[in-house]
Amino acid sequence: MKRLLLMWALVVGCLTMVVPPSRAQGVPEQMALAKEYLRQNEFGKAEALFSKLIEHDIQFGLVYPDYLKTLLALRNFKEADKLVKRAQKKYPGVPAYAIDEGRVLQAAGNAAAAEKAWAQVVQTTTPENVYGVATAFQQADLFPYAEQAYLKARQLSGSEKTFAAQLLQLYAYQRKTDLLVDEVLRQVKSNSVPLMYAQNMLQNTLRDEESLAMLEQRLMTDVQAEPDATPVQELLIWTLLQRKDFGPALLQTRALDRRTQGGGARVLSMADISLRNKDYETAIEGYTYVMQQYRSGDLYPIARQRIIQAREEQVKNTFPLDKEKIKLLAQEYEALLQELGRSDRTAEVIKELGELQAFYLEAQPEAVKNLQEVIAMPRAKPNVVAEAKLILADVYLLRGEPWESTLLYSQVEKAHKEQPLGYEAKLRNARLSYYKGDFELAQSHLDILKLATSREIANDALDLSLLIIDNTGMDTSMAALKEYAAIDFLVFQHKYPEAMAALDKLLTKYPGHSLTDEIYFQKAELLQLVGQFPEAAQNLQLIIDNPKYDILSDDALFLLAKLNEENLKQPEKAQELYNQLLVKHPGSVFVAEARKRLRKLRGDKV
Repeated sequence: MKRLLLMWALVVGCLTMVVPPSRAQGVPEQMALAKEYLRQNEFGKAEALFSKLIEHDIQFGLVYPDYLKTLLALRNFKEADKLVKRAQKKYPGVPAYAIDEGRVLQAAGNAAAAEKAWAQVVQTTTPENVYGVATAFQQADLFPYAEQAYLKARQLSGSEKTFAAQLLQLYAYQRKTDLLVDEVLRQVKSNSVPLMYAQNMLQNTLRDEESLAMLEQRLMTDVQAEPDATPVQELLIWTLLQRKDFGPALLQTRALDRRTQGGGARVLSMADISLRNKDYETAIEGYTYVMQQYRSGDLYPIARQRIIQAREEQVKNTFPLDKEKIKLLAQEYEALLQELGRSDRTAEVIKELGELQAFYLEAQPEAVKNLQEVIAMPRAKPNVVAEAKLILADVYLLRGEPWESTLLYSQVEKAHKEQPLGYEAKLRNARLSYYKGDFELAQSHLDILKLATSREIANDALDLSLLIIDNTGMDTSMAALKEYAAIDFLVFQHKYPEAMAALDKLLTKYPGHSLTDEIYFQKAELLQLVGQFPEAAQNLQLIIDNPKYDILSDDALFLLAKLNEENLKQPEKAQELYNQLLVKHPGSVFVAEARKRLRKLRGDKV
C-alpha cells in the first residue's frame, strides 16, 4: 500500500512539472508578464502570451492594443490584419478598429490602401459620431484625418460655426498657420468663439516675427474690406500690440472708438500701455485724443493728469536733461491742482509733483510737505499712499537719514505683502543695504525677490544679486564693490560729475577687476545723461569688443544702437547694431524692442 501511494505521488509530481507556466499563472499575472516582455522589446515572448489572452472575450479590449503593437513589431502583418478584422466584426461601430486596419496596411508597405481605408472612415463621419472618429484618428497620430472628419461633419451640419474650437486646436497643434488664421477670422467675424480664446490660439502658435507679420497683413486687408467688423479690428489691435507697434495700434483704437462711440476708455488704456512701454509720443497722442473728444466726461481729468506724466517721462528720458522743461512740468502739475483742487482725487498729482521737486528741482522741503500731505489723506487710494511713502523714504535717504527710509520701506512692504508695491519696497531696502556695503543683508532680500511676480522687479533683483555675487567671490575684502556701491549712491543722488570722477578713479585703482564692465556701462549711462554721446558710445564699444564682458553685451549693444539712432543720427549703424543684437542674443529682453526699431529704420510698411 505504501509503495502504491509513493508511486502515485511521483506521477502527480511529474505531471505538475510539465504543466506550462501560463496555465499555472492567473490571467492578471500573465497580462503583467506579457506587458513586461513588450516593454523590454521581447516581442516573441509577448506574442506567445497575448495570442492566448486574446481568446478570452472578456479580455479582448484590454489585450487588443498591446497585441496589435506586438504583431506590428514582429512584422506579422497577416496576423495583425486578422486581429483588426476580428475587432471590427465584434465591434462594428467603433472607428478605431477601422483606422487600425489602415495602420496595418501602412506598416505592410501599402500606403495607398491605408489612405483609402482612412478616407472611408472619414466618409462615414456624421455630426453625431465625429468626436469618436476624430479622437480615434488623433490617438493614432493621424491629425490630418481628424481635421478632415471635422470638416466633413461641418459640411453635413450646414453651418460654418460648428466644430470651430476643435479645428482651431488641430490647426494650432499642427502649426498650420494659414489655416489657423483662416479659421480664426471665420469664427471671430461670426462671434462663434470668444475673442480671447482666438487670441490664445494665435499666441501659442504664431511665435515668430514672420507669422505675426503675415497675420497683421491679413487683418489689415480684412479691416479695410469690412471696416465695421469690430472683432476683426480688435484682433488687429491685439496683433499690433504683440509686435509692440503702439502707434498703429492707437490709430486703430481711435477709429474703433469713433465708430462705436466707445467713450474713450479703449484709447485711454492704449495710451497707458504705450506709456508703460516707453512710447511717449503715442501715449501723449492717446491722452490728447481723450481730452479733446471727451472734455465733459469722467476720463478727462485722468487723461489731463496722465498726459503730464507722459511728458515727464519723456523729458526724464531725453538727454541731456532739460531743466527748463522740468520746471514747466512742475508748473503744469500746479495748474492742474488749481483746476481740480487738492483732495484724495488729485493725490497722485501731488505725489508726482513731490517727486519732481525732490529729485529734479532741488526743492526737498516742498517735496516732503507734498508727500506727507498725500500720506495723511484718509481717503486716498492705498497704492498712491504707499507710492508716496516710497518716494518720501528716498528723500530721507537723499538727506542722509537711512533709518527713516528703512522704516517707511518696511511699512509699505508689510502693508502690501505678495504685491508689486511690497516687492518694490523690499527691493529698495535691499538697495539701501547695498549702498551701505552690507551685501549679505542685501542678498537675503534679493533671494526672495528673484521669485517676485513682477518680472521687472525680479529682473532688477537678479541683476543686483549677480553684481554682488560676481564681485564678492575672489575679493574677500569686497573693497572694490563697496566703493562701487558708494558711486551708485552718488548716481542715486544725481551727483553725476562726482560719480564720473569716482568711476575713473576706480578703473585706475583696480585694473582688470571683474567690475570693469559694470564701470564702463555706468560711465556710458552717465555720459549719455549729460549729452556726451560719442564718449558714451566709446565706453559701450569697450564692452561689446571684449568677450569677457558677455553678461552686459546685449545691454551695451541695445544702448549703443539707440545712441546711434536717436543721438548720433547714424541710422545705418543703428540698423547694423540692432541686427547684431538679434543674431547674437536671440533670448535678450531687448529683442522685441530691437525688432520694432529695426522695422521703423528700414521703413517697413505697417
